[in-house]
Amino acid sequence: MTVLIRHRLPVRFRDCDPLGHVNNAVYLTYLEQARFALWSAQAFFGRPASPPGPRGQGFIMARAEIDFRAQTRYGDELEVRLSLAKIGRTSFTYAYDIVRVADERTVAAATTVQVWFDYDTERPVPISDELRARLAQPTP
Repeated sequence: MTVLIRHRLPVRFRDCDPLGHVNNAVYLTYLEQARFALWSAQAFFGRPASPPGPRGQGFIMARAEIDFRAQTRYGDELEVRLSLAKIGRTSFTYAYDIVRVADERTVAAATTVQVWFDYDTERPVPISDELRARLAQPTP
C-alpha cells in the first residue's frame, strides 16, 4: 500500500493518563488529525461555509479498530502513516501505522472505514470515479 500522508505530531501532556502514557482514546484523535490533514491536502476542505439548507454529501466514520503495540509518553514525537487499503461501492478503508519517530517503533496499527454519505437522506451513496481518484492521491 502506498502511504498517502505522513503526519507528525507531538505527544502533549494532556494526551497522557495518570499512569504517564497516552490514553487509548487519544489515538482516535491522532487518526482524525492525519485524516483531516490528508483531506485538506486533497482539497476536500477549504470551501466557505454553506448557508442553512441542504447539507449534501460527505464522509462519516462507520468503524475504527486499533491494535496497541507499545506505550508512548509525553514528549514523544509520533508519525501517523495513512494508506488507502480499499475502496468499495459506498465506503473506503484507511490503514494507519503510528510510529514513534525516535526509534521507528510502531506503537499502534489501526483501520477506519469511512462511508460516503448523503446527510439529507441519511443514507450511503456510491463513490464516484472522480472521488475514487482523489481519495487515492498521495500528498506531495
